[in-house]
Amino acid sequence: MPEHWIADRTRCFDASGIRRVFELGAKMTDPIDLSIGQPDFDVPEEVRRAAVDAIQSRKNGYALSQGMPVLRDKLQAQIDRQYGHDDRQVFVTCGTSGGLMLALLVLINPGDEVIVFDPYFVMYDSLAGVAGGKVVYIDTYPDFRIDLERVADAITPRTKAIIFNSPGNPTGVVAGREEVRGLAKLALERDVVLISDEIYRDFCYEGPSVSPAEYNPQTLVVDGFSKTYGMPGWRLGFAHGPAPIIREMVKLQQYSFVCAPHPFQLAGAVAMDVDMSPQIAAYRRKRDLLLAGLADDYELVHPGGAFYVYPKFPWGTGMEFVEKAITKHQLLIIPGCIFSHHNTHFRISYAAEDSVIERGIEALRKLGKQG
Repeated sequence: MPEHWIADRTRCFDASGIRRVFELGAKMTDPIDLSIGQPDFDVPEEVRRAAVDAIQSRKNGYALSQGMPVLRDKLQAQIDRQYGHDDRQVFVTCGTSGGLMLALLVLINPGDEVIVFDPYFVMYDSLAGVAGGKVVYIDTYPDFRIDLERVADAITPRTKAIIFNSPGNPTGVVAGREEVRGLAKLALERDVVLISDEIYRDFCYEGPSVSPAEYNPQTLVVDGFSKTYGMPGWRLGFAHGPAPIIREMVKLQQYSFVCAPHPFQLAGAVAMDVDMSPQIAAYRRKRDLLLAGLADDYELVHPGGAFYVYPKFPWGTGMEFVEKAITKHQLLIIPGCIFSHHNTHFRISYAAEDSVIERGIEALRKLGKQG
């Protein structure tokens, strides 16, 4: 096949390193899998039942591109109560990832600059590149906090958007209220779109998550059901923000994803009434179990949310450490260079059974001391 058939935009990214580890784990007989960011709890029974009922009731055709009223209206009412913005609209997306892609394709022109905080979720810079944007990275090491002066200095006349994520993937760090307020006000003052990825907002262990939309009514929020309700395979997300942006995203969805899965939208409306606090409490306990187990052997920044820990490598290069973890200890972890321009850390996901976490702690202690 002629090489020129392939579009240049595909060179903006490589195949996901996370997926490569995930595929490797699928071939192992008894791996200690602390790699993938996928809840280990199942979709609540009443929500599964609602999905089955919707399928059996033949709700299997196309849904409205903006989302079915049973879910969209419920989301809109919740958002109106929370923010009270006159011009904030919501629509249902094919997962948070689908919302991010639509947002960047709608907002970014070729040559526009997009600010991304390092470390970052692997999709941010890749999708910005696909949209034709130029990514401007702002380093947040060593504490993974946002320095507003550095953000202000990075904004140029070409800056179109800032992508913000709290609680963060891969670090698990939760931005403080003043940090969020400052970023929100700066974006508003400098006429830059602030895109807030809030997929982990329910996984906050020291207090509620703060959205920049509280301080900047122009903030575009992407969110979803995958993490909170244990349904990543259902591809059910939503986005809310200024009505003109949402209208364009819906229009583009009509010509791309078309709609989120119809039966899962009906089940999503049921999920919104389910109390997931026991699962959140269990994940706080899992975090504390992991932190206590690693305290003597690893340096890390305290993760206040999500379900990740991001320790420093105690020895060697990143790939040396991860390869030893996999080949010698059957331990699946993700090297930090997948999320960052630094090769100093690695990501652990504690979205796993306690027994797996305990095995992981034992393997990590051995690995940290002697390789």
